[in-house]
Amino acid sequence: MQFTSFEFLIFFPVVVLLFYAMPRKLKQPWLLAASYYFYMGWNAKYAVLILASTIITYLCARLLERCETQTRQKLVLAAGIVLNFAILVFFKYFYFLHDTFASIAAVFGAKVPASKLDIILPVGISFYTFQAVGYTIDVYRGTVRAERNFVRYALFVSFFPQLVAGPIERSGNLLKQLQKISDTASAEKVWSFDKATRGLLLMLWGFFMKMVIADRAAVLVNQVYDIYYMFSGVALACAAVLFAVQIYCDFASYSVIAVGAAKMLGIELMTNFEAPFFSRSIGEFWRRWHVSLSSWFRDYLYIPLGGSRCARPRKYLNNMITFMVSGLWHGASWHYVVWGAIQGAYIVIGEIVRPVKTKCTGLFYVRTKSFGYQFCQGVCTFVLFVLSLVFFRADTVADAVYYLQRLFTTFDVWSLFDGSVYYLGLDRKEMAVLVAGILMLLIVDACYAKKKMLFDALVKEQCLAIQYVIVAVLLVMVIVFGVYGEGYDASQFIYFQF
Repeated sequence: MQFTSFEFLIFFPVVVLLFYAMPRKLKQPWLLAASYYFYMGWNAKYAVLILASTIITYLCARLLERCETQTRQKLVLAAGIVLNFAILVFFKYFYFLHDTFASIAAVFGAKVPASKLDIILPVGISFYTFQAVGYTIDVYRGTVRAERNFVRYALFVSFFPQLVAGPIERSGNLLKQLQKISDTASAEKVWSFDKATRGLLLMLWGFFMKMVIADRAAVLVNQVYDIYYMFSGVALACAAVLFAVQIYCDFASYSVIAVGAAKMLGIELMTNFEAPFFSRSIGEFWRRWHVSLSSWFRDYLYIPLGGSRCARPRKYLNNMITFMVSGLWHGASWHYVVWGAIQGAYIVIGEIVRPVKTKCTGLFYVRTKSFGYQFCQGVCTFVLFVLSLVFFRADTVADAVYYLQRLFTTFDVWSLFDGSVYYLGLDRKEMAVLVAGILMLLIVDACYAKKKMLFDALVKEQCLAIQYVIVAVLLVMVIVFGVYGEGYDASQFIYFQF
């Protein structure tokens, strides 16, 4: 079931209404049943995998607290991690590993027969696997206690707003909140009008990002990338920039809708995007983009590898390993690994040249706090990210290289003014709507970047009538300018394939 589907428009109000109508002791079982129903909307067989991951990590955490020696704890932890990642690797990386092995064997003159298995990638498997494994590691480290209530833990793994595409929640945050909603001794009210209003606004903003901006940008992006070898540099540049906008609005919209939906149920999820396009370095960008995944890799991979508390060469290697694994997490293909390696290289090169940059800015009396300097930093960061995304969006590494080659060798700046950009899939009207939507997005993100939250600045401080007007305006904009109807595929968010 998708957030943008008609089924969800019926499913979610029913879940919310019954959630607040029933006694506290029934709230967790109800949300668990709703979460599994939501997930089984794609394929009922998927529920077996998420249940298996839940049982493995639940038992593993319980055993960790019973182990008397650290050696036994390490064995239990390793068993839990291996079992969970074995499921993930089989369903997500089987063909990738098979094809890679076949290519290596072919170099030595051996032939590997084609696989006869028909494996379908379960939706969201990377997200809930990482969330469950993170919980197990937290129990091992002693930062949280093993959850004894299986229903509550199963709900933690499968909580439907963030189940399919995040944010990847930490057990210390979500489990505690799930306990409160069913705690009959708790004096805290489950219903909050403020949270419900804010949640509704966030959901509508998420639908705006997805249906008005992301899906409209996808029209141009898909047309150009599908036959990129037939277009000149201007068209390729437009597609590259709009793909950055598309993937941001597509993924961030899911996270925003998830946060809003959870908020309407009284649950606070972590913020997954923090105005990343206003970053002034690649390092800052990755602290603002997909925050839940970036922090997961930092805490459970980068720091255990040694983090930054080691010699510089080892620190640089840790960065490269972390980003390359992150690239592989995004997809079972070498072009994702190369994309991750590029991000790691950006970070490493940035740290190497930082002393030189600092010396030069001091030597030439550059005002690093000025708007002009920071604006140039932001533009450079955005351009670097856009160029790297070519490897993310292309089908192969060779396609990405040729795309960039054509981008820089066939660029004709006059094509921006002769109207040819309106023949890339979006006419003048559709392009105008897209540009207006992007400008609105930048204004909202600028408010966030300045620590002026949209809801607090524009809604919470206003009277009730103004609040409803803002909600109504967003709703009308989604209905009028949203991309949907005949021929529209509402079944796909970009990150569902990861």
